[in-house]
Amino acid sequence: MHIKRKSIFAFTLIFLCITVYAEIRIVPVSELGPENKHLRASELITHILTTYHYKKTNLDDNLSDSILTHYLENLDQNKAYFIKADIEDFEKYRYQIDDSILDKNLDPAFEIFKRYRQRVDERINFALKTLDTDFVFTKKESYRFDRREDDWSKNKTILDELWRKRIKNDVLNLKLTGKNQDEIKETLADRYKRIRTSTFQLNSNDIFQSFINAYTTSIEPHTAYFSPRTSENFDISMRLSLEGIGAVLRGESDYTQVVKVITGGPADLSGQVNVDDRIIGVGQGKEGRIVDVIGWRLDDVVDLIRGPKGTIIKLEILPEDIGVEGPSKIITLTRDKIKLEEQDASSSIIDIPETKTKIGVINLPTFYIDFAAQAEGKDNYKSTSRDVRKLIKSMLKENVDGLIIDLRGNGGGSLSEALELTGLFIDRGPVVQTKDASGRVDINYDPEPGVVYPGPLAVLVDRNSASASEIFAGAIQDYHRGIIIGEPTFGKGTVQNVIDLNRFIKETSEDHGRLKTTIAQFFRVSGGSNQHKGVVPDIIFPTAEDASDQGERAYENALPWDKVKPARYYPASAPVDNFLIAKKEHEKRIKENKLFQLLLNEIELKREAENKKEISLLESKRKEEREKLLESRKTIKNAMRVAKGLPPVEDTEEETEKTNEEDEETIDILLNESAKILNDLIVPPVDNRIDTRTVNAEEIPGIDSNLQSYFNKYQ
Repeated sequence: MHIKRKSIFAFTLIFLCITVYAEIRIVPVSELGPENKHLRASELITHILTTYHYKKTNLDDNLSDSILTHYLENLDQNKAYFIKADIEDFEKYRYQIDDSILDKNLDPAFEIFKRYRQRVDERINFALKTLDTDFVFTKKESYRFDRREDDWSKNKTILDELWRKRIKNDVLNLKLTGKNQDEIKETLADRYKRIRTSTFQLNSNDIFQSFINAYTTSIEPHTAYFSPRTSENFDISMRLSLEGIGAVLRGESDYTQVVKVITGGPADLSGQVNVDDRIIGVGQGKEGRIVDVIGWRLDDVVDLIRGPKGTIIKLEILPEDIGVEGPSKIITLTRDKIKLEEQDASSSIIDIPETKTKIGVINLPTFYIDFAAQAEGKDNYKSTSRDVRKLIKSMLKENVDGLIIDLRGNGGGSLSEALELTGLFIDRGPVVQTKDASGRVDINYDPEPGVVYPGPLAVLVDRNSASASEIFAGAIQDYHRGIIIGEPTFGKGTVQNVIDLNRFIKETSEDHGRLKTTIAQFFRVSGGSNQHKGVVPDIIFPTAEDASDQGERAYENALPWDKVKPARYYPASAPVDNFLIAKKEHEKRIKENKLFQLLLNEIELKREAENKKEISLLESKRKEEREKLLESRKTIKNAMRVAKGLPPVEDTEEETEKTNEEDEETIDILLNESAKILNDLIVPPVDNRIDTRTVNAEEIPGIDSNLQSYFNKYQ
């Protein structure tokens, strides 16, 4: 789901193989208070944020106001526990939190949490008692499950009614899956008790982390504090030897949501796990019972999903294009080592028979480099630019007429590799500018003169292309070196550094955690930033109908777009008219392209599910809505299969698994259309031709015979 505010508890973690099952210990209220290490850490964090953070921010009443708002949202994002009287009582802290932090007084954070814990206990007691109700599903009423933008309930009576509907909805969901009354009661009793247990397990470190993150993200969204336990998970996610299911997850309200599917991991290779899917149950082994994980802490779901390589795990998933009312699906995965080679750059060729044109495609999941091998002086260390260079030379031998760099879903990586990769397509010059907290601007240049590929170029991006991807795409666009196609990118134009707080606190051996803080911002050579706006493609696909709640734009306090003085660079003199011609041809083509229209229908179905905030509690209507949704999905899927030359299938569990591989093997719709756009620039429908070169062949030092003939082809 896309929201304007993100929960600070929603840390994303890569699920790996290490088995660390959390000890279930109920923390007594008497232990919930600030410790000396928290006071030391908060003092150091405040010094770093007010002195070295890129965004100059004072810890004052305005920030105090925002900290309280964020902290309450962290604890009770969906406004399901606190009542209006609690919020009014907390108002005494609204303009005092800044003074409390400066005075090393963290009591307000712990007092608010104790009230939250009390309210959770009351709600769970109410829920368990209400489970004995004999619900009637013939009454016309609805349940508003998304209350993030609503006001707090005025009193307990109103909150009781909200919870009655929540419980009735939970019962109906399970009833529609075929569970009997006893099974429903047992499942929900376990679910509600687990919510209480998870809350009562939170200790002083957890409370401090949540409070300090209310502070850090009140400044901007990419600054965060990692408690000792979260730091350990962060270390695991940064290691190159990854094992597990290969999915980056976050806590989103009561659900565990998939943020990213790691290329080469079991989830990716299965073809059954997608971004925005919600995991609602986990089972161990082929015969293991599915454990309901709705309402669980993210850390505890992590512990349940982790396991050794070769072991079986079952996941119950609410698909990304299905609302919270279901239906769900159960998939089986084998935990495995994530094959890092699957994240390497790879190539393919698209043939366009109408014009007998070959379009080369390089898929780039991330910007990678083996720093260790490089530091050891090894000649054959792996990196993005080295691999892409080899792929280009290989495709030139195949006489490709144009090249697409596919950066969809590429969240970034090595800055040096973004510079190196850009240098494969321009002769020389600046690639990106960096401005630090002091206001000093440094220019990062193409590290090596010469061009590896001089021909027609397109860069395919989407809303998940971020950071290093945006640096590369922005430079290609500024140099007029190629055409950018797809959706506006994520919009992350900032640089973070992780600081180990223990380096500055020597008088004790206690672990004080780490602080990830924003220290600089990237700017394009043209002077503008990718921050917030992202890279806006020259041709925007209609899949990006509303980008206002995507990526960096979804954060209410993201750093704004900014600009610096343009760097000195020399763009190619590409005729803009050719881009306009290609855009018109694209718009005409997709209106007649049944596959493209079906894709838009599929996206619209997903948007409707995402935007839904309320559902009926009338069983007959829910069945009707569920059947309609399933039929719509099935109709679209089968129509797409037929258009791809595949036979339609029944939407059964067995056939779904069987056809996933067939669906994955067919060329994707957006990439195919991108190839046709680039082809319009190579073989335009009118007598125009785009010059996508920045240099002549003779200007390139050490050019080989393949490249020489290729340049001659485009003279």
